Amino acid sequence: MIIVSAFITIAYLLLIGAFIFGLERIALFNLENLASKTNFSIVIPFRNEAENLPGLLASIERLNYPKNQFETLFIDDASEDNSAEIIKQSLSKSNINFKIVKNERSTASPKKDAIETAIKQAKHDWIITTDADCILPEYWLNSFDKFIQKNDACFIAGPVAYNEKHSFLNRFQILDLLSLQGATIGGFGLKKPFLCNGANLAYKKELFLKLNGFEGNSNIASGDDIFFLEKVVKTHPEQLHYLKCKQAIVETPAQPNWNLLFEQRKRWAAKTSNYNNGFGKFTGLVVLLMNALVLLGLCLSFFAVLNPKFWIYIFAAKFCIDFGLIYKSAIFFNQKSALKSFVFAFLVYPFFSVFVALTSLVSGYQWKGRTFKK
Repeated sequence: MIIVSAFITIAYLLLIGAFIFGLERIALFNLENLASKTNFSIVIPFRNEAENLPGLLASIERLNYPKNQFETLFIDDASEDNSAEIIKQSLSKSNINFKIVKNERSTASPKKDAIETAIKQAKHDWIITTDADCILPEYWLNSFDKFIQKNDACFIAGPVAYNEKHSFLNRFQILDLLSLQGATIGGFGLKKPFLCNGANLAYKKELFLKLNGFEGNSNIASGDDIFFLEKVVKTHPEQLHYLKCKQAIVETPAQPNWNLLFEQRKRWAAKTSNYNNGFGKFTGLVVLLMNALVLLGLCLSFFAVLNPKFWIYIFAAKFCIDFGLIYKSAIFFNQKSALKSFVFAFLVYPFFSVFVALTSLVSGYQWKGRTFKK
């Protein structure tokens, strides 16, 4: 038991330490005063988003980018509220070039169908995706445009952060996302990208068509971002980039209650068994084993099966390395205020993550008013 525990702990420390190193290797990208050259097709699937759309639409109108150099495609995924009407009323009075398109369903994944539906109608060379509950920064498109002009890129992952609110649940999710974003940036810095977020993602239309889009994983409801990333990793590894730019951070709301948070994380966990990226699978396994080890060590120490000092050493090592990664991410995302809940969140997280992992193996999940089977 001690040897196995030590092996898992060392593997975890080396892995998270590598992410911290990789995160630091990605240089902060600063905007330069260059003429805008890139034309974008913004793709936004939506389903029953009447509550969230006003914030998104207002942020689209505030985009400080030539209006003739981007279009916005809203894909209606069988909404049952007045989402489409809200979009029409808001943007019809503006000079934003937009279109509302009905989703063409053909697979088990509504979101992947929505993105493919939009790309069929997209006019521009670069596709940039986000979600209907997001808030876009003013210089969002500028950031991607300047990065494209400076780099040989065909796929660019952008930063995503949760909106801050004054509750432990909110800070818990912020800390969780900071760790995920830290691992995402770190993976790119190590030249082993395995994570990205469809709320802030850009790629060339011709690349999507060349790689046959989501073909091969359309039976999986989620994962439009990561499964496409896996294809690009295999075919265009040198043209994959992470845009580490503060002006490109897209904000999205955290889940309002624990039940919805569990459903969201179950959805995220459900796709991991289908990952083809060996490094991604290794990372997921090591993180899961480490969290399970913390819980098991606590139980064994309580019943005097394991020396409590050994468990304390493991606990302290995990605490320090986790804090290091999250702190580095918090600096970039300007969310250090969430660190005041780090200790309690650290105690809760092993229970949370192991529970999500186990339940995702045996049950489906709820998403956008639909039920998806495992």
